[in-house]
Amino acid sequence: MKVAMTGANGNMGREALRQVLELKEVDRVRVLLSRKKKNNRFAKKLFSEYQNRIEVVRGSVADAKACRKLVKDADYLVHMAAVIPPASDASAKRSFESNVMGTVALVDAVKELARQPKFIHISTVALYGNRNELHPWGRVGDPLLVSPFDAYAMHKLYGERYVLDAGLSCWVVLRQTAMLHPNMMNDNVSDGLMFHTALNAPLEWVSSRDSGYLIKRILERDMRGEVPAFWKKIYNIGAGERGRETGYDTFNDGFAMIGGTTEKFFKPDWFAPRNFHGLWFADGDELESLFSYQRDGVHDYWKETAKRHKLFALGKLVPAKLIDLFLFRRLLKHPNSPRRWIKTGDAARVQAYFGGQEGVNALPKSWSDVKLMAKGDFGDYDALRTVEYARKNGLLLDHGYDESIPEQRWSEKELSSAAEFRGGAYLNGFKGDVYEKVRWRCVRGHEFSASAYTVLRGGHWCPVCCQPSPWEFDSLAKEMPFFAQVWYDSHREDEQYRYDMDDDGKASVERI
Repeated sequence: MKVAMTGANGNMGREALRQVLELKEVDRVRVLLSRKKKNNRFAKKLFSEYQNRIEVVRGSVADAKACRKLVKDADYLVHMAAVIPPASDASAKRSFESNVMGTVALVDAVKELARQPKFIHISTVALYGNRNELHPWGRVGDPLLVSPFDAYAMHKLYGERYVLDAGLSCWVVLRQTAMLHPNMMNDNVSDGLMFHTALNAPLEWVSSRDSGYLIKRILERDMRGEVPAFWKKIYNIGAGERGRETGYDTFNDGFAMIGGTTEKFFKPDWFAPRNFHGLWFADGDELESLFSYQRDGVHDYWKETAKRHKLFALGKLVPAKLIDLFLFRRLLKHPNSPRRWIKTGDAARVQAYFGGQEGVNALPKSWSDVKLMAKGDFGDYDALRTVEYARKNGLLLDHGYDESIPEQRWSEKELSSAAEFRGGAYLNGFKGDVYEKVRWRCVRGHEFSASAYTVLRGGHWCPVCCQPSPWEFDSLAKEMPFFAQVWYDSHREDEQYRYDMDDDGKASVERI
């Protein structure tokens, strides 16, 4: 068996590459690496460790020629390459090139082949947009409400949709959640990104090790013919109950390594209260039941990180005020910090992340003024993090059709019901194949083609007005119950803004 990979030099990719090469059935793994100097060292290391089982193709993921060379005669293609935050925040152009054009180039290269490899596409939880204590739970089929100015999520949305409706013979989309990896602490002390994390944002972490193990298990079980019903579906990658936290206790866990807490090092008004992304997955058991890949819990990860990086323990000997001053306060001045946006009068981001100056004025000054899921202010925290609680208390979103009917039995009735819940209409073309494109019309009159699966199970809708940019969810939610049921968890109904971002990442906002 031959496996092709993009993103093999990333946190998930390194683990996936290592673990896939443990499979004796895999004769060779071909990886795509850009021509950066650091990848020369990485390629050299791969050759020394795996010798003739590794083949390297050099070039950009958006390079059609390199992609053709990568996928030629491969049995599987694992597409993990992505430009993620904060790099995507710093360069929307790089994000577009990798997350959109790279995916398009790979899909097109696969479609040219008479014998197509099975395409494993890594998408992201960021497509679901902002969640809080009102609807912390989500699942495949939920509305895709990419947070304004999140270039990474926006571009991953475009890429995922291209995969879904490209007509590939065999594919799967895996929406990756927040990922724990060995370099996480170091990566998060160089940018203001950490302050985007809303304190009550539901985060279901998974380790890079388990994510890589999942790829191994998919290949392993598929090569044995054990999971024929797995393909041509979308799944959420998570760690289950052991990986569920919020932004607040995630910081607490990390700071425990250096003798601190969230409240010891941070002030509550440093954080944006909305416009982030994160979910606890109500359907995370689907992948787990197939592949039994969830082994690491979030607390296990932090303990292991502390053992691996002994220097973190020295933080316990340093006064908290010094750590605060030299490690964290300096990040408040970073261009990607919410406090910097307030100070410089970045009206677009202040509106998106705070709800305008009114939201800034309402920020809590003291931790005693903050209500936190992690402290039980919204009910029993342990109970809140169970799927049983979510289902019993109606915390799952409505998808607009009878979900008890399996995909194989969908009719025009289910398509029409889903379209009406989105304020639009199913037009015609459905003949029973959920992967064949049919015709739809959105609430604003745009007619478009998409498969029933892309809409009903994927959560996608109109590519003209419901895919940013611009972001017009304030006005769309007023006409679409599908969006309204979650958008108004963190936005006022009297908000009426259009957010936009140019190719260079410059943000703008206008009242409409």
